[in-house]
Amino acid sequence: MAGSWDGSQSDDSSHFERGVDHIYEAFICPLTKEVMHDPVTLENGRTFEREAIEKWFKECSENGKTPSCPITSQTLSSADVSPSIALRNTIQEWRSRNDAAKLDIARQALFIGNEESDVLQALMHVRQICRSIRSNRQGAVRNFQLIRMIIDMLKSNSHKVRYKALQTLQVVVEGDEESKEILAEGDTVRTLVKFLSHEPTKGKEAAVSLLFELSKSEALCEKIGSVNGALILLVGLTSSNSVNVSIVDKADRTLENMEKSEEIVRQMASYGRLQPLLGKILEGSLETKLSMANFLGDLALNNDTKVLVAQTVGSSLVDLMRSGDMPQREAALKALNNISSFEGSALVLIGIGILPPLIKDLFYIGPNNLPIRLKEVSATILANIVNIGYDFDKATLVSDNRVESLLYLISNTGPAIQCKLLEVLVGLTSCPKAVIHVVSAIKTSGAIISLVQFVEVRENDALRLASIKLLHNLSPFMSEELAGALSGTAGQLGSLVAIISEKTPISEEQAAAAGLLAELPERDLGLTRELLGVGAFEKIISKVNGIRHGEIKGMRFTMNFLEGLVRILSRITFAFNNEPRAVNFCREYNVASLFINLLQSNGQDNIQMVSAMALENLSLESVNLSQMPDLPPPSFCDSIFSCMSKPPVVTGLCRIHQGICSLRETFCLVEGEAVEKLVALLDHENDKVVEASLAALSSLLEDGLEVEKGVQILDEADGIRHILSVLTETRTERLTRRAVWVVERILRIEQIAKEVAQEPNVSAALVDAFQNGDFRTRQIAENALKHIDKIPNFSAILPSMA
Repeated sequence: MAGSWDGSQSDDSSHFERGVDHIYEAFICPLTKEVMHDPVTLENGRTFEREAIEKWFKECSENGKTPSCPITSQTLSSADVSPSIALRNTIQEWRSRNDAAKLDIARQALFIGNEESDVLQALMHVRQICRSIRSNRQGAVRNFQLIRMIIDMLKSNSHKVRYKALQTLQVVVEGDEESKEILAEGDTVRTLVKFLSHEPTKGKEAAVSLLFELSKSEALCEKIGSVNGALILLVGLTSSNSVNVSIVDKADRTLENMEKSEEIVRQMASYGRLQPLLGKILEGSLETKLSMANFLGDLALNNDTKVLVAQTVGSSLVDLMRSGDMPQREAALKALNNISSFEGSALVLIGIGILPPLIKDLFYIGPNNLPIRLKEVSATILANIVNIGYDFDKATLVSDNRVESLLYLISNTGPAIQCKLLEVLVGLTSCPKAVIHVVSAIKTSGAIISLVQFVEVRENDALRLASIKLLHNLSPFMSEELAGALSGTAGQLGSLVAIISEKTPISEEQAAAAGLLAELPERDLGLTRELLGVGAFEKIISKVNGIRHGEIKGMRFTMNFLEGLVRILSRITFAFNNEPRAVNFCREYNVASLFINLLQSNGQDNIQMVSAMALENLSLESVNLSQMPDLPPPSFCDSIFSCMSKPPVVTGLCRIHQGICSLRETFCLVEGEAVEKLVALLDHENDKVVEASLAALSSLLEDGLEVEKGVQILDEADGIRHILSVLTETRTERLTRRAVWVVERILRIEQIAKEVAQEPNVSAALVDAFQNGDFRTRQIAENALKHIDKIPNFSAILPSMA
């Protein structure tokens, strides 16, 4: 019977051993009924299989019986046996003839065109013979022609035949180096590798088992490793979630056998099996450690793997970095550079203690100091570490004049290392505890001038980006110094504007450049004039509109970029008093309308706040821009009979400014329908947005305007209720001051004052401001309390008494 292809066909030959040659009865053990392997003779001349008769004697002893012959029951004087050497040799000769005959019969059936059942039967006989020979300690079947014929069966179209051929080859070559070499000739190993991905599970298991057997030969490990795809498939099998544990285990053990080759270990690491490489870094020879560390430095690693590597060999790499041997230090730095760029692995390296030797290598000048190319790597590692999101104690990196040393290196090295050193400073200035030390060192050394010069670098994008990011981080602390350094004829200001204006998807560099310019003093008239001179505001308007209309795209940096642009644009509204071009620009580009639209940038608090602040400035300028229209000259009769003429009727005047107003020409909030949008922002959860919106609304109540009309406009937009709520919520001191000022103006309207007087919360808020505010706020709160009769108005009583 051929049996099923999946392995249920039995190879068991423990039943009566049929032979092709005649079997003599003397070959058969009376107890086992099988051909004997080690025949022995008793004192009565009977012959048995040694193992069987010894078992019989043991049973006799256990049962308290005297040893006897199991055939004749004759009592024996002794359990001693004598080996039957002649019979054993005869049986062995018979077996050899019989096995050779069986193999010859099997070989005749091993052809692709034969019936599948015949081929399967022949393969089964080969397996039986090989196991029999091995169990008889006769060595291995070294019939090389037979091996090649079995290999040919791997080309069969039948899964069953291929599966049984794989099993048969494993039995044939097991433990025999010469047979393995024959098997590995030609493309057989390549075929086995192909089976790892193309065969069903049973065939795949047989293929990997055969590869495991071959991998026990060190020479064949190289052969397997040289086959394209072998290692990646084996590594894939070890990391798969296969339900067949045997496949995973055999693949893993095959790879373990192949780890003796350093080249194969490197290839394994490329495919994600890193432990062998890490093991050689930990325990290999110095030469091997250097080779593996260098290779590790070039590997593409995901973030989880970087953490694993740092945990496993981080300490060893740091030890190599500390050594006095330059090749060791170079290999270690290369590997550490590769694994330090992720927050998790960087934290592991910090815990290991990488910072002290790293800083020493970077700043040390003397015997055996690092060459510049390796100092660049050290600077890169340090930049990776200080720029991780986790806020470890970076203040330790700015002690002992280290910032001064960094600034000195920046001034005295080339662009490559300058870039990395600037990135270190970027990381340090991102830390609240460290930035103060960096600012102090830069101010003391006057290094701001040299740092600003990097903005103009055109041939090194990374260097320019690092410098702009650093200046952006410094700008909240050194805005005036930066404004002075950027102004003038050096061209840095124009370079920043050019970067912002680039027609590319929004980049990190553009966002940082916009953020830097946004932090410069908004009331610096000279800087504003320079920006006007280089056409900055026109370009910024174009960018803002492009982003709002979806014409300019960018994923990560869009919001930061837009916020910076809006802040830069708002500075032109601070220049109205001294720069006529500012008013003309705002008219030409309808800037007031843009800021009103930006009020509705939901979720972008800073943009809403800056827009409201700009609208306040624009609104305050309205009173200077709104004018009465020119009246027609009186007629001849009117000039003679002036007493009988009527004054001309002027229509279309602004309710608040009493002149001809428009949003574009006079920036009037009423004409621009901005009041309702500003009132809506009084409910914002961000106090700064509320304060800016309230300030813009308060421009309608300024001296020189008709307060009653301004209050009426606020009331129509439901603004009074919201303004009173701002006052009663008592958020911040600045917001309270602004709210008290606006409420006092509103309460000048008698009817409103009477209504508000009935609101205890408003009265309480005004009393609190009167008692606890600063001097100016107390004065205004006092006036407000007089309006609602909470404090006597003595200025009104005293004249009536007189």
